[in-house]
Amino acid sequence: MNQKLLKLDNLLQFHTICRQLHSLGQRRMLAQWSHGFSSAYLMWTPQLKARPWQTDILLGAALSQYRLLVTKKEERPQKSHLPSTKSKKEVQVWIGMTVEELARAMKKDIDYIYEALLNTAIDIDSLEADSHLDEVWIKEVIKKAGMKLKWSKLKQDKVRANKDAVKRPQADPALLTPRSPVVTIMGHVDHGKTTLLDKLRKTQVAAMEFGGITQHIGAFLVSLPSGEKITFLDTPGHAAFSAMRARGARVTDIIILVVAADDGVMKQTVESIQHAKDAQVPIVLAINKCDKAEADPEKVKKELLAYDVVCEDYGGDVQAVHVSALTGDNLMALAEATVALAEMLELKADSTGPVEGTVIESFTDKGRGPVTTAIIERGTLRRGTVLVAGKSWAKVRLMFDENGKTISEAYPSMPVGITGWRDLPSAGDEILEVESEPRAREVVDWRKYEQEQEKNKVDLKIIEEKRKEHQEAHRKAREKYGTLHWKQISFKKYLERKEQKPLKPKEKIERDSNVLPIILKGDVDGSIEALLNVVDSYDASHECGLELVHFGVGDISENDVNLAETFDGVIYGFNVNAGNVILQSAAKKGVKIKLHKVIYRLIEDLQEELSSRLPCIVEEHLIGEASILATFSITEGKKKVPVAGCRVLKGQLEKQKKFKLIRNGHIIWKGSLTTMKHHKEDISVIKTGMDCGLSLDEEKIEFKVGDEIVCYEEKEVPAKTSWDPGF
Repeated sequence: MNQKLLKLDNLLQFHTICRQLHSLGQRRMLAQWSHGFSSAYLMWTPQLKARPWQTDILLGAALSQYRLLVTKKEERPQKSHLPSTKSKKEVQVWIGMTVEELARAMKKDIDYIYEALLNTAIDIDSLEADSHLDEVWIKEVIKKAGMKLKWSKLKQDKVRANKDAVKRPQADPALLTPRSPVVTIMGHVDHGKTTLLDKLRKTQVAAMEFGGITQHIGAFLVSLPSGEKITFLDTPGHAAFSAMRARGARVTDIIILVVAADDGVMKQTVESIQHAKDAQVPIVLAINKCDKAEADPEKVKKELLAYDVVCEDYGGDVQAVHVSALTGDNLMALAEATVALAEMLELKADSTGPVEGTVIESFTDKGRGPVTTAIIERGTLRRGTVLVAGKSWAKVRLMFDENGKTISEAYPSMPVGITGWRDLPSAGDEILEVESEPRAREVVDWRKYEQEQEKNKVDLKIIEEKRKEHQEAHRKAREKYGTLHWKQISFKKYLERKEQKPLKPKEKIERDSNVLPIILKGDVDGSIEALLNVVDSYDASHECGLELVHFGVGDISENDVNLAETFDGVIYGFNVNAGNVILQSAAKKGVKIKLHKVIYRLIEDLQEELSSRLPCIVEEHLIGEASILATFSITEGKKKVPVAGCRVLKGQLEKQKKFKLIRNGHIIWKGSLTTMKHHKEDISVIKTGMDCGLSLDEEKIEFKVGDEIVCYEEKEVPAKTSWDPGF
């Protein structure tokens, strides 16, 4: 405060001296301004009065006071002129980050990013908060902000330790004990696989199958009269279940390939052979339906030679058994051939230690919850065991066999139903025993985390590809606009958008109706897998889009109906039910629910639904044909009209219908007639064999002798989708 008062005093003194100098210039008396000095400077006054000519003294005092004023420095820390050593703020960035993510990382608002990219080559108008930025623009923004960037490969948490569960090492061969063979029945649809199993286990499975085809895998333990036991997997033979057959081949020891003697090798037969080769599993050939008069087993053996399946009769190592699943002929011989092959393979397993197995099928039961059918491969399964499979875990609550009978333990090669799962695992998942429930949760959490990381990598790859596509599109767009200023480019884009006409309501409805959203519900996991494989084969998106909104296992629920209402979709149920309340709710909301027991019918229904959404096809229906025998012209007013003299060769000509003129096989005109006369009399119909004169609604067309006149009408016919699911 004292320093400020001193500065103010110096200013006042300097101002006074300036006034005195001004008075001297005008020859005024020095006494008039002598009272303006402070007491500190009164000593100057008499000197100035006595010596008015010594103005240089006064000027020196003023300059001295000025120097004192401008050089007076307050006591403050002096600023260093050395360059600043303060480090730049580091910003962590990654490839493909959005505008919003970059702003958040820099702790700025989004507008700051837009301003930083202004007057650059990037199109500011096209940027949104979720737009992905190229590497060059991320660098540009960081540079303009005076910050330092640090690249990060993935936006992820710190690396976690691997907590997964894995199989045990191979057991000591001395600890292995003999086990029953796991046999898979494979072959083409309707070649008698299920009927053959029906005879072996003396049940009526075939009678319960809808449409005579197996809809999902069945696992059964069959006890033979000799005391031997065989675990059979009955895989579906239909084309839609190729993945399920492949899964059956992976867990099996022996494949029984069923081929109908009256039908021969078919498409699914070849696929089954390929699955067996891929899994390196030996084959036993069962030539079925040998009781039929048209049966030709030798033809089947010869056809199989083309696929490297050589029977013993032809010098190979494949046993061929002629059977009849319907009458039961030679079924014991087939079982004995299977057991003999199993003895040669010397099948053994370790029945001690933690359990290992494979999920064959999974489904949701109303009373039991999530249920799996599994094949035990190692160890002995008992109640209370904690299992993990895929991203699900279970504490075994109940075990039952193929007949639904409760069992206390399941040993290697035995099929078993398991309840107690927290979530539904997928068919084909590996089952492993863990020591406790916390350990099971840890394994499942790790697998979910690992799946998320894999998804992040895939997403990053997709983002990078999209970024490159966007960069290329942007480069082409820049070339299009040349060297125009960014304001001119924005105005040009505005004009282009203005020229684009918005869709009319009718056009919007037509566009939306060209997509079929569907919801799939199935009884078991394998059925859903097969249906998804069929949907994946859809290749007619150019006609009508097929959008899978949701899929799942279990009966149709209210949530499914709400989804279908939201997306204006159709619900397809395979071997599932929909309660009366659900049906009433769907009817009220205008939602279609289509339930099927046979996959053929479901796919046919889906094809019909897709076809109903296609625009109708206009077809031409021939009414009559005529040949031009002569040409002439008539005068109407001041102009001449060309006329064709014709004779009807086929059908009849009707004046009100459409016509076309054909010359040398090419259509040169389509339209309507203006006149049609028979012996100068106007007539509306000319029948076969009659002559007539015709004139067209286009005067410039010239007739030539030999031309054809065709009468036809157009009819709209419902279109049919070109999608062929393969069966």
